[in-house]
Amino acid sequence: MTEAGYLPIEDHGVIGDLNTVTLVGLNGSIDFMCFPDFDSPTIFASLLDTENGGCFSLHPACDGMKHKQLYLPDTNVLLTRFLSDDGIAEITDFMPLELSEQKSDLVRRVTCVHGDMTFRMQCSPRFNYGRAAHTVEQVTEHEVKYSSDGPDGSVLRLKSSVPLKIEGKDAVASFCLKTGEQADFLLEHGTCTTPPAPDLSSFVTQSLYETINYWKKWISECSYRGRWIEIINRSALVLKLMTSSRYGSMVAAPTFGLPEEVGGVRNWDYRYTWIRDASFTVYVLLRLDFKQEVKCFMDWVDKRCDDVGSAGHLRLMYTLAGELDLEENILKHLSGYRGSTPVRIGNGANDQVQLDIYGELLDSVYIYDKYVTPISFEFWNKLRHQVEWVCDNWLLEDEGIWEVRGGKKHFLYSRMMCWVAIDRAMKIADNHSYPLPARWRKERDKIFFSIHQEFWDEELKCFVQYKGADTVDAATLLMPLIRFISPKDPRWVSTLERIEERLVSDALVFRYRNKEQLDGLEGGEGTFSMCTFWYVECLAKSGQVEKAQLYFEKMLGYANHLGLYAEMLGLKGDHLGNYPQAFTHLGLISAALSINDILEGQENKRKI
Repeated sequence: MTEAGYLPIEDHGVIGDLNTVTLVGLNGSIDFMCFPDFDSPTIFASLLDTENGGCFSLHPACDGMKHKQLYLPDTNVLLTRFLSDDGIAEITDFMPLELSEQKSDLVRRVTCVHGDMTFRMQCSPRFNYGRAAHTVEQVTEHEVKYSSDGPDGSVLRLKSSVPLKIEGKDAVASFCLKTGEQADFLLEHGTCTTPPAPDLSSFVTQSLYETINYWKKWISECSYRGRWIEIINRSALVLKLMTSSRYGSMVAAPTFGLPEEVGGVRNWDYRYTWIRDASFTVYVLLRLDFKQEVKCFMDWVDKRCDDVGSAGHLRLMYTLAGELDLEENILKHLSGYRGSTPVRIGNGANDQVQLDIYGELLDSVYIYDKYVTPISFEFWNKLRHQVEWVCDNWLLEDEGIWEVRGGKKHFLYSRMMCWVAIDRAMKIADNHSYPLPARWRKERDKIFFSIHQEFWDEELKCFVQYKGADTVDAATLLMPLIRFISPKDPRWVSTLERIEERLVSDALVFRYRNKEQLDGLEGGEGTFSMCTFWYVECLAKSGQVEKAQLYFEKMLGYANHLGLYAEMLGLKGDHLGNYPQAFTHLGLISAALSINDILEGQENKRKI
């Protein structure tokens, strides 16, 4: 179950409160948690260093247990079960949703379902990514306070319905439960005013029911009723977990430092809002009729990202608050997941030029403007300046969608998304009868012909990755999905065949197969799960719907026991990269909806 003390990445469930998330292992250990925000420093990071990261373990004190994990249906409330001949135990983990406050409480309830069982608990926070020392104080027999000595000055309180003891810098407990008995633990901000430990049980019970009801009510607003509804709902719930209630922004993934190859160096920080990822999320959430989340994101773009109004200064990623403090640093004191170093925080790609983000943003604004709420003239003015910049600069080289660190190139995907930026801006202008500069159509058409003439390889009979290349790129799968080309156009059908030959292994898709100098990094990586979902959606739209359905359902088998996906898959089906990843789950939803529409004969009736 473990290797060198580490659970597989996929052996974790995720809970959250729309401020941050917590990763809970099949063994009952909380191995990762940033506190109190997604992009705050960790207080638990044993997933990145079993010795120095910190964890919150809770489990029966016996060996040979079987482990099961499941969500209560249609919620993000997680159950972890321990089963043996001597007894059955169950941990209920959840984070109450105080949407009006930024609290990030963590609640753990352990129940003895059958038999008499002894349990062990150890709460070992390590503040500021494990860099700050802390003091621990016994407030009462049932309450312990942790105080960081670092510049963050964080204070946590652990309240328990069973007696606590201090060992070193940690709180521990050993207790026995009989059939039907339970014990509660609450980890909270030091300034919180929740009930003292003697009244903890009723507070936890009430919070549990309120949390269950919140998630059930939220997912009930989903309008989809077709095939694969259970996995679609789970993916939607995951996407919601990665949305900030405070800001309206969305993180690409709630973790950092998890490797794309065990022992490799491709270990990035994804706890930020990528314009690209969030824009695709907007499309998927609207398909499911979750309009409030889309509105909050558009408000964030309009009000938080000040440089949206500065032509050419749109960044590919921002903090949750819409800021640009993303300097990349290495946490040298952390040994990394199974020795995968360096462990990075921040992201050095934040100042790259990636021309595709203009198209992704304008596409999401176009959909929002048409199907949710018309945008304001002030917001349109900001976007208009960006479109003018695209008209002037679409011929530039850039680092592309994959954020390569081996030098800029003329990437096909970037060129195509510049076309999308101008095309969608023209549609928005038409919808509002805004003045439409004549040069927009001229530049849009120039881009169109540039792609067909400069990125088409007559010998290979396909569109290539970048100008002058003889390689293909999985990002090209988006050509028919963003309606640049018909999915049945001969040039596209031929390109899809080349992608299948070079990048596809059964239902699994590599994003590219290039020499290492393209991305400037050593080492390898797994197959990109979101690319598989793009691939099956392209198959369906090209008329190969039976093949698409088969590969889609085979890909569902690579999800973990809870229906969650990391960024990539290894050769053994192990999950790699940051986890869970929004892009993978939104790709799943988009593919499922497209295949279902075709099977139901609704493809041409869909509005969005």
